[in-house]
Amino acid sequence: MFFSVAYAASDAAATSGGEMMSTLINFGPIVLIMVVFYFILIRPQQQQQKTLRNKLSAIKRGDRIVTGGGIIGTVAKATEGGDEVEVDLAPNVRVVVLRNTVTNVLTEAKNNKAAGSTVGDKKTAK
Repeated sequence: MFFSVAYAASDAAATSGGEMMSTLINFGPIVLIMVVFYFILIRPQQQQQKTLRNKLSAIKRGDRIVTGGGIIGTVAKATEGGDEVEVDLAPNVRVVVLRNTVTNVLTEAKNNKAAGSTVGDKKTAK
């Protein structure tokens, strides 16, 4: 009589260990999907946001920017640490936009001069 009870208890212990492994195996794909999402979606997005924050803090006069509304303009005045940036949209048209509404910095002031000279050379070469 004692043997059957002891034998049944050891069977129960073996099945509970098997259930534990089964549970871990069932959660494995979910954990794998979360890891893949982190490296494919979340981490690159965080890196893009970091570079955009660096670009926004480095905006200076002469940079071409795109605002959240899709307006492209040239920075006329940008104070370091300030929230507002004055942007020239057209001749005699100057608006003040918030730095946080800038979605992209197209070119920097130094790149404008270099890009202008190389474009001119390509056109004359043709």
